[in-house]
Amino acid sequence: MSSYYLSTPIYYVNDLPHLGHIYTTVIADTVARYQRLRGQEVFYLTGTDEHGQNIQRAANRQGIEPIQLANRVVSRYHDLWSVLNISHNDFIRTTEPRHRRGVEALIARIEAAGDLYTANHDGWYCSSCESFYTEKEIGNEKLCPVHGSTTEWQSEENVFFRLSEYQQPLLDWLDSNPKAVQPVGRLNEVRSFIESGLRDLSVSRADLKWGIPFPGHPGQTIYVWLDALTNYVSALGLGAEGDEKALYDTFWNPDGGVRLHIVGKDILRFHAIYWPAFLLSAGLPLPTTVWAHGWWLRDEKKMSKSIGNVVRPDALIRDFGADSLRFYLLREMVFGQDAQFSDEAFVDRFNSDLANDLGNTVSRVVTLSRRAFDGCTPPESCFDNPLVLAAREAIEGYRAGMDELAFDRALRSLWGLLAETNQYLVAREPWRLIKSPEQSAALSRVLWNGLEAVRIVATALLPCMPELAPQVLKAVGAEGVPADFSSLSWGLTPTGVELPKSVGLFPRIDKGSYLAEIGGDKPRVAIVDRVEKASMSEPRTQPGKDSTGEPGKAPDTPPEPVVDAPRISIGDFFKTQLKVGTVISAEAIPKSNKLLKLQVDLGTETRTVVAGIAKSHEVGDLVGRQVVVVANLEPAKLMGVESQGMVLAASIDGEAVLLHPARTVPNGSPVK
Repeated sequence: MSSYYLSTPIYYVNDLPHLGHIYTTVIADTVARYQRLRGQEVFYLTGTDEHGQNIQRAANRQGIEPIQLANRVVSRYHDLWSVLNISHNDFIRTTEPRHRRGVEALIARIEAAGDLYTANHDGWYCSSCESFYTEKEIGNEKLCPVHGSTTEWQSEENVFFRLSEYQQPLLDWLDSNPKAVQPVGRLNEVRSFIESGLRDLSVSRADLKWGIPFPGHPGQTIYVWLDALTNYVSALGLGAEGDEKALYDTFWNPDGGVRLHIVGKDILRFHAIYWPAFLLSAGLPLPTTVWAHGWWLRDEKKMSKSIGNVVRPDALIRDFGADSLRFYLLREMVFGQDAQFSDEAFVDRFNSDLANDLGNTVSRVVTLSRRAFDGCTPPESCFDNPLVLAAREAIEGYRAGMDELAFDRALRSLWGLLAETNQYLVAREPWRLIKSPEQSAALSRVLWNGLEAVRIVATALLPCMPELAPQVLKAVGAEGVPADFSSLSWGLTPTGVELPKSVGLFPRIDKGSYLAEIGGDKPRVAIVDRVEKASMSEPRTQPGKDSTGEPGKAPDTPPEPVVDAPRISIGDFFKTQLKVGTVISAEAIPKSNKLLKLQVDLGTETRTVVAGIAKSHEVGDLVGRQVVVVANLEPAKLMGVESQGMVLAASIDGEAVLLHPARTVPNGSPVK
């Protein structure tokens, strides 16, 4: 076991947390959970930055003391991290005595190295960043390159750090540690900035009351970045003695282990240049990697309180659950690049990946297994089938992605296994095998394989979805939540154990209704009247078949004549998308005497279709039958259930007669 230390930035307390803060924290939490499951000794740090001009100004505007503002916002962070299941080992506040002790210890080391002096400081200052910028960076309009706000000229006497002395040592560090800054584009950016020449850095402010006094320099307060960056070692015990320094000796030592800072790209310079330079001066170990991720954008701009485009987490967590938000953040952004947030994309990702791919697969294999084997997992396992290789490849892709912090790629590997599993089930048609007792052994193997593939996916999802992944494991009969990744291999789903009744882990969201409710994009109108009146029903009989669906006499009574509708062009007709699908489950809808809820496999996805056939067909006879679905209808709610399509049928004396292909065809086959 080796040490693995990782941190988020510490967050300003001048405002409540938003999606940008959540993203970094969820990313770090996913890494921490993954490394713990790999057997690493992990220490995960997060916290709050509570000193500086911004906090003092924000408190003044509210008529309260800065510490009161800090306490209130910190409480919100604690509540939110609990809801999101953040597994941090420590939460550091820069107002704590242990932090001040660490800052003073670091400054004493830098002072002893001769790297501090006093001089006059002139420059263009952004109060939001609490940082000075060069003329080149702010342009002719003197605007902050991060916030777009107007910078102000400041001139005062400050304490300076001899940053210019560390230009070559920093370049040597980058040369000897190719992964010191990631991704590669950010490494090149940092190198270019250093090579352009480093100027000495002001590390104090005059007449700033809210902060740590600069030792030996009356009237000077430690600049927020020297103060804040030190949290990474003050939380471990820098400046302490004995047992209080044990964490520092374990997790910040030069003899091995990982020291990973995960930060946003806007604060990369502070973490990849200033912080390593402070450590070099103090004679302390440097981080092994500073990983800079991109921004979540809204309207093509970084989310920022000053811009007014932040996404607050409350509604998303309330409507979708904490783990769904975690999944979206991990899956949607390529780590290191920017990504656009939209409510519509969030719903699409939820419906596609969670409700359809994961939720429907779980429901399918659990429901069929319970029905076939008296509520238990199948009695016979299988180690010789195509899913074994697919699972092995998915696990390899997942591990590679997680090790490289390519979370979207890791999740794509798992969803590839879900897709293979659905194709495997469609090809072997367990809903047909279940009707033949002599096929019980084959059915057992097919369904066990489906359960086992889902178990592997759920196990790999534990770092990403710590609340829902255990629920999926329980649903498929796994024996508890694994303590490590030794269970991330084929063959561990138990046979013959009780399966809990299937529950909908990810109910599909009506996108139009949701967007209308939150005031987003205008929803597309669901044609409820058309769906209710058009034939979504399945018949008791079909032409040439009796009520059991077997060959028989055609009905004696001809259908009533159909009144001609207005003619349409061939182009209008081809706007309708017709697909063949197989009914994989059917159930009655409570409080309705005519509607049934069908799950129809369309090859690449599973749709819920509501059909008014309860009076003319038994639920048990529907599973395994192929139907024709209108696949591009707007969804409509019937009796509280969203119908995502319509099955085609003829109408004979008021009874619906399903249309179906003359022979079995692959699900999803187009009808032309």
